[in-house]
Amino acid sequence: MAGLLMSRGIAPRRRFRRSLGERLAERAIALAAASAIGAILLIFVFVVREALPLLWDGGADLALVAPQHYPGYDHPAYVWQPVGYPPKYGVVPLLAGSLKITALAMAISAPLSLLAAIYVAEILRPRTRALIKPVIELLAGVPSVILGFFALTFIADATQDILGCTYRLNALVAALALSLAVLPVIFTVSEDAIHGVPLALREASLAVGARRHQTIARVVLPAALPGIVASLVLGFGRAIGETMIVLMASGNAAVLDASPTSSARTLTATIAAELGESPRGGEHWRVLFLLGMILLVVTWALDTLCRVVVRRLARRLNPSEGEGP
Repeated sequence: MAGLLMSRGIAPRRRFRRSLGERLAERAIALAAASAIGAILLIFVFVVREALPLLWDGGADLALVAPQHYPGYDHPAYVWQPVGYPPKYGVVPLLAGSLKITALAMAISAPLSLLAAIYVAEILRPRTRALIKPVIELLAGVPSVILGFFALTFIADATQDILGCTYRLNALVAALALSLAVLPVIFTVSEDAIHGVPLALREASLAVGARRHQTIARVVLPAALPGIVASLVLGFGRAIGETMIVLMASGNAAVLDASPTSSARTLTATIAAELGESPRGGEHWRVLFLLGMILLVVTWALDTLCRVVVRRLARRLNPSEGEGP
């Protein structure tokens, strides 16, 4: 039968059609990947192009990162007042506010999400896990404006009633709402990493007499550590890049204050609130694009750090897998 089909030319035609479809699929995938990479490069080039003229200006960078002695101030200070006279572009309060809110959100969400990932992956029954995990992951699809509205109407009042905060909207309120957005990111990646640990490692630990909690703490978690570290870095990037939640719930006061109950202002909230009102091509416009370039650099640094840490952890756990280019 096969020889008859070959003699009639049917099989070669089918092979040609299949290979043509595969080539078209490969070209489509390559085109989509190239388009995505090109879009990212264009965004980076656009942001850097708008911010570079400000960096070329002599002394402009010093005015951004160093305290200045403005009229009416007794001593040099970090001030962000772009609409004042003279305009004040101290980015240090914005960077400090971003790091403070992000650190608070990670301190809240990281332990909760990791404990939830361990519980779901190691303790729950498979049927219950199949129901609980999608419910937690649904939080990732909740729009950030909804979380910001929730923080504005409920978390702010509850925090002020319980802690007696002077400011109703503050860094802690924004961090609590932001932790709800970060939690499903850390949980999903960590749970997948823990659940992906080979069953043979668990069985070997239990076979030598280790208890269940000892197996989790000394065998499963070390084996899943690269994925857990990656989840924390992804959660940090999600937190520091969030806009709507911090814009609605942080109070938007650019002050240098270490207290979690004081108002704060982040880089992302500043860009979102002021970019539409700044004159195109002006100094204020370019400073806002410089803030965007800072966020891009931070994101790139986090990605690089994640790759280095994960590679070293993988090499330590399994030298043969850690080797590579």
